[in-house]
Amino acid sequence: MNAAHDRAAVLPDRTSGTPVWQQVQGDVRRRLDDGAFTDGVPGEHALAEEYGVSRQTVRQALRPLREAGVLTAQRGRASQATGLTQPLGALYSLFASVRATGMTQRSRVLTLDVVTDAAASAALRLPADAELVHLRRLRLADDVPLALDEAWLPAVRTRALLEADFTETALYDELARRCGIHVRGGAEHLRAVVLTPAEAGLLDVAVGSAAFLVERLGCNDGTPVEHRRSLIRADRFSVSAQFAPSAGYRFAFDAQVTA
Repeated sequence: MNAAHDRAAVLPDRTSGTPVWQQVQGDVRRRLDDGAFTDGVPGEHALAEEYGVSRQTVRQALRPLREAGVLTAQRGRASQATGLTQPLGALYSLFASVRATGMTQRSRVLTLDVVTDAAASAALRLPADAELVHLRRLRLADDVPLALDEAWLPAVRTRALLEADFTETALYDELARRCGIHVRGGAEHLRAVVLTPAEAGLLDVAVGSAAFLVERLGCNDGTPVEHRRSLIRADRFSVSAQFAPSAGYRFAFDAQVTA
């Protein structure tokens, strides 16, 4: 499949159980990840015509992307796909950010199974013996290891993820497409850690190297649906902040192009 085809719209399936606006939202996000809309995202009228839906449906589809910082929303101007700068509190997608740099993003799936994990269940406010979908991936940028990413999700709602191919797709896209779940908030904690020998081996760095540990609790309408633990190579990733009296802190996450 060529790049031009990848960036074309996939029309919503009206026989699907997934709402049309969610299908449009997932497809717009997919096209953004594939490098579409470099000159600006088409207006609501144009997108409505392209997808064969109402303008209200398009507006509903784009609103979460604007709220999450994926798209800008300025009156009188075409929406633009954002780069690597994310406002504090906006959902951060490593998948989208790597693609935004022009690098090739793919993953090596290490685990995709149903497990029980008392600690992850506690984070998700579930019983200790609850079944969880466990996804563990080595994230690559231009085939160089960038991050070791691990996520646990309630199996009762997300078992359909077991059919997904996560080598070249984002977890949130598959959650929306297969499960009708959209992560729209939560809590995230970032700190510096020293990699274990096993982690260093997977990330292709020296034993004792530093990394960022990002721990996330993703929520859908206030209900936890994702417990995630990401180890990101410190030599390929940086975090910076800007501040102003009116806006507070804004963090920038930068994936380095060089190995």
